[in-house]
Amino acid sequence: MSTWAILAIVLGTAFFMEFVAWATHKYVMHGFLWYLHSDHHKKDHYDFLERNDAFFLIFAIPSMILFIVGSIQGLHTPWLWIGLGILIYGILYFFVHEVFIHQRIKWLRKTNNPYFLAIRKAHKIHHKHLGKEDGECFGMLIVPFKYYREAKRTLAQQGK
Repeated sequence: MSTWAILAIVLGTAFFMEFVAWATHKYVMHGFLWYLHSDHHKKDHYDFLERNDAFFLIFAIPSMILFIVGSIQGLHTPWLWIGLGILIYGILYFFVHEVFIHQRIKWLRKTNNPYFLAIRKAHKIHHKHLGKEDGECFGMLIVPFKYYREAKRTLAQQGK
């Protein structure tokens, strides 16, 4: 398998995972597994970990299985590279959602980047709904363009 094919599989999988995460968030987390996700919207504890953190396994386990299968079947098969794409999305998720948006680790607090401000705003809009119904903005990296325009407008008014 060529380097370009590998790169296309890894990046394509990471990109596709945004849509998998959106659907999982909307139909699973805000659906039949709301019990696990609810503490992410309405804190009912003071622990560092949330029940919602169990969803890490929903994405990590397939990635790990694909790494194992790909290692057994060889680097000429797509399995390891698909697993790597899922892992890359998981790393992006950790830094964007857990660190940047929710500040569970106190890094990356301030930004003047309109894209990152749009992501933060869309997530804030998502969290204004405390129940599982009436949700909006289920994605993480792809958000409605109106939030990007709003962030650019705000930064321009601030002279940044």
